[in-house]
Amino acid sequence: MSRNDDPIKTLQAVFGYPAFRGRQAEIIGQLLGGGDALVLMPTGGGKSLCYQLPSLLRPGCGIVISPLIALMQDQVAALRQYGVRAAALNSAIGLREAREVESALLAGELDLLYVAPERLLTPGFLALLERARIALFAIDEAHCVSQWGHDFRPEYLQLGVLHERFAGVPRVALTATADPLTREEIVERLALHSAQVFVSSFDRPNIRYTIVDRKEARQQLLRFIRDEHAGQAGVVYCLSRRKVDETAQWLADQGIDAIAYHAGMSTTDRERNQARFQREEAVVVVATIAFGMGIDKPDVRFVAHFDLPKSIEGYYQETGRAGRDGLPADAWMAYGMTDVVQQRRMIDESEADETHKRVSGAKLDALLGLCETAGCRRVRLLEYFGELSTACGNCDNCLFPPSTWDATDAARKALSCIYRTGQRFGVLHLIDVLLGRETGRVRRWNHAQLSVFGIGADLAEAQWRNVFRQLVALGFARVDHTAHGALKLTPASRPVLRAEQSVQMRRDLREKPVSKKSRRKSLFAGLTASASVAAGAAPAALSGSDQGVSEQLLQDLRAWRLAESREQSVPAYVILHDATLVQIAAQLPQSLEQLALVQGIGERKLERYGEKIMALVRGAHP
Repeated sequence: MSRNDDPIKTLQAVFGYPAFRGRQAEIIGQLLGGGDALVLMPTGGGKSLCYQLPSLLRPGCGIVISPLIALMQDQVAALRQYGVRAAALNSAIGLREAREVESALLAGELDLLYVAPERLLTPGFLALLERARIALFAIDEAHCVSQWGHDFRPEYLQLGVLHERFAGVPRVALTATADPLTREEIVERLALHSAQVFVSSFDRPNIRYTIVDRKEARQQLLRFIRDEHAGQAGVVYCLSRRKVDETAQWLADQGIDAIAYHAGMSTTDRERNQARFQREEAVVVVATIAFGMGIDKPDVRFVAHFDLPKSIEGYYQETGRAGRDGLPADAWMAYGMTDVVQQRRMIDESEADETHKRVSGAKLDALLGLCETAGCRRVRLLEYFGELSTACGNCDNCLFPPSTWDATDAARKALSCIYRTGQRFGVLHLIDVLLGRETGRVRRWNHAQLSVFGIGADLAEAQWRNVFRQLVALGFARVDHTAHGALKLTPASRPVLRAEQSVQMRRDLREKPVSKKSRRKSLFAGLTASASVAAGAAPAALSGSDQGVSEQLLQDLRAWRLAESREQSVPAYVILHDATLVQIAAQLPQSLEQLALVQGIGERKLERYGEKIMALVRGAHP
C-alpha cells in the first residue's frame, strides 16, 4: 500500500467504504497533521477507523493501547483480513512470537501494533519504542483513566509518560462513554491539554431501550429472548457470580444455548466460553460486567440487565455492546426496589471516601431517574451526557406511552408512614402497615395503633411497591443501610407532606413484546441505519417482501461465512459483517465490479472472497 494514498482513497481501497461518517474525517485530519485528539464516539460509531487509517498513512507504526487481550486478537484478525500489517503483544503469545513482533516493529514491517498498558509501561518496551518509528499512539477505552468512572484501571494513570517521552508523536484518546467530569480527568491524567476534542452524538438510534417492572424475573427474561431474539446472540448481565451461574444454567435448562462468564471461573473455562460466544452466531452469554468491554462482536442482537447497573455510564457502555453493526438491537432491563436497596448497600459499605460515595450516589440517582421517567428514555439518556434531543419513537415509552396519575395522596400516605414508624423500616413493613396487616412485626412494634395503619387499603401491594420505588427515584425518600435498608425522608418531602406540592407518578412498568414478524422485518429495514461507516453513503434501496432481501442467498452466505471462519479459526464477523451480507442479498451483484461497490468489500476481500460470493449469488439467482 502506498504511503501517498489520501484518506478517502485508503478508506475505499482497504476498508471498502465510500465516505467517512460524522467527524471521522476531521479526527483523521487532526492526527495526520501531527495534532493530539480526544474522541468521544458511541460504540459502533467507527472509533477504530480514526486511528487505524492515520496509522496507514503516517510514516511508522501506530501503537494502540488496549485493555483486553480479546479485543486485540479480534481487531488484529479483522485488520489482517483487510491486508493491514497488524500484530499484538500480550500475555497470550510466547516469547519467540513476541521477539518476532518486536523485530518486525523495528524493521518497519508493521502498520499497527496492539499492546496492553501494563506491557507498554515496562522500561524495556518503552526503550524499544524509542528505537522504532512511531506513527501515533491511540489510547483506547480512555475512560479507564477516571477514578470516578465505572471501569477504572490504575495502570491508565501512568500513560501520561507518553507525552513526556514521545513529545513529537500525536496521541489520540478514545472512549464511548464519558460525562463532563470524566472528560476533564482524561485530559488532565493523559496531559491532553492541547488536544482537539471531538464529541460525536451519543445516540445509538438502532437500539431500542425497554425497562420493565421486575415481577417474575426469570420468566420475563425467557419470554423476551424467545419472543424477540430466538436463535440470536445476546448478553445477560447479572451483578453476582452466583446469579450468573444460576441464570445461565436455568436458561440452558429451558432450551436456550446459554453459557456463563465471570472472574470466578477458571481461565480455561472463561476463554472457552468467550471463544464460543465470539465464533458462534446464536449463543447467549450470562455474565458479570467483567465481560464485554473488549468484545468486538458486531452482531449481538440484545443486551439484557437482570440487575440494575451502577450508573448511566455503565448502562450505556454495556447496552452499547448490542447492535454494533447498526442493525436493530434491544437493550432490555427488569428492575425493582431490591435493586435500589442492593446498590445503596454496595455504595455505603464500600471502602471509598465520602466524596466518592457521594458521587456514586448521585450517579445511581440519575440512573433511577432514567428507569422511572415517563418520557422518552433516549432523551433522558442523552441529556445525561449533555446532548439535547427529541423523542426517538423507538423506546418503550415512545412506542407505548405510559399513563401517569396524580399520586399526591398516595405519596403523602407513604411519606407519613415512613415518618410515623420512626424512619426505621423497609418497604415490606411499611406496606403491611398501610394495608392494615397485623403481622408479627406490626404487633411487636405496636404499629397497629398508628394513625397510618390501614389508610392505604385503596391500593394493592404491587401499586404501593411502585409508589415507594418512585418516591426514592424522585428524591422524596432515601434508603439508609445503617438501618438495614430503612427508608428515611429527605428535605424534598416536606412540601409534599404539607400539601404544598403535588406528585405525578407513572403506572407500573409494563412488558411490551414485539412480534417475531415485526422484529424480523425491522432487522432488514434497519439496514438503512447501519451498514455504512459513511454518512452520506446511500444504503441499498430495499423493497418488496422484507425489502427485497433474498433470504435463501442470505442463508447461503451465512453458511459459507461460518465455514470460512472455522477454517481460518477466526470469528465469522471478521470475514464479513452481517450488514455486508444483507446488502449482497439485497443488491444481487452480477459482477465483481458490482460486488466491489458493496460496503465492507475492500480490495483484499474482493480478491480473496469475490469469486466464492459470486458463485453463491449465481447459485441462488441463476
